[in-house]
Amino acid sequence: MKKTIALLIVIALVVVAIWFMGRQPPAQVRLHTVARGTVEKTVSNTRAGTVEACRRSKLSMPIGGRVDTLLVDEGDRVKSGQVLLSLWNKDRMAMQSQASARLQSARHTAEQVCVEADNAAREATRLDTLLARQLASKEATELGRTKAQSSAFACQAARDEAQVAQANLDINNVLLEETFLRAPFAGIIAKINGEIGEYVTPSPPGVATPPAVDLIDYSCLYVTAPIDEVDAGQLQRGLPARISLDAFRGDTFNGSLNRIAPYVLDLEKQARTVEVDVVFEDPAVRERLLVGYSADIDIILDTHANVLRIPTEAVMENDQVYRYNRQSGTLELLSIDTGLRNWNFTEVTGELEAGDEIVLSLDTPGLAEGVEVVPQDD
Repeated sequence: MKKTIALLIVIALVVVAIWFMGRQPPAQVRLHTVARGTVEKTVSNTRAGTVEACRRSKLSMPIGGRVDTLLVDEGDRVKSGQVLLSLWNKDRMAMQSQASARLQSARHTAEQVCVEADNAAREATRLDTLLARQLASKEATELGRTKAQSSAFACQAARDEAQVAQANLDINNVLLEETFLRAPFAGIIAKINGEIGEYVTPSPPGVATPPAVDLIDYSCLYVTAPIDEVDAGQLQRGLPARISLDAFRGDTFNGSLNRIAPYVLDLEKQARTVEVDVVFEDPAVRERLLVGYSADIDIILDTHANVLRIPTEAVMENDQVYRYNRQSGTLELLSIDTGLRNWNFTEVTGELEAGDEIVLSLDTPGLAEGVEVVPQDD
């Protein structure tokens, strides 16, 4: 009898051991504790945006010629109106000097002729007075009047000649100015094409040639990026935005929506989008950026502060989540009520409370209602 009982006990122990050996251990899951915070409704770009300058000019010479002086280097900061380079212009400088001398001569001639005209006018007046007193002949008086009138016309003609000389000087000044390339605004020299002694030519109509100087104004920067057409109707100028750059991972910059394109882009094999511009609000940011950086934008449509929120990655289809029951060590499948959401957080308006724990690692195999799990150590 005792041998039989002992045999049964051994068999039972073997069965239990086999059962434990075949039993799978509980899955480990990452948990998140429900808490309060801020949730925003945002619209993001569909493809990478680009940092652009509000003013960027690729400057070319209006005439062809040989580069005589190059007064700046790439990276230099320049002022508005500053000369960047000049072409050989000794011929035009000589023409300007000649025109200036002719103007001076014409002015002197006009002064001389007009002084004589004033004297002739005074003589005619004196003869009129003498004629009234019968101290001068009528013929002499008429001759004086004629001379005064003729001198007045000669004075006006000399003055007209001076104006023609001034116009000729103005033309030569314009022709000389064409040999100088000036900065239309303050900025930074990004690129220079050409060296002293090289010949530069302006771009013919319809034929693009490299610009002589690429000038960028870093006082105003913005990000241009495409937004899906289904989101464009929610946008309006002035909305706040956040900008993130690949060059500064982890940092975000404040911005505001400045422009919404008045048309939809329909590119082949791509979704239809609307181009928008978001300007940087902090002037100090400009010192850190380079035009051409890739960027992403989040335009903030609405904000709810101090609300219950959970990571969006924890929400399944039909707004369902797995809540962890610490007493039983099992999962509970809940359908929650939601409010605002974005890629990061979803607002919870019902079925969950602060302090509840939900599953983040939804890719863990075997998750289901009532399944026993083990919280994963952080």
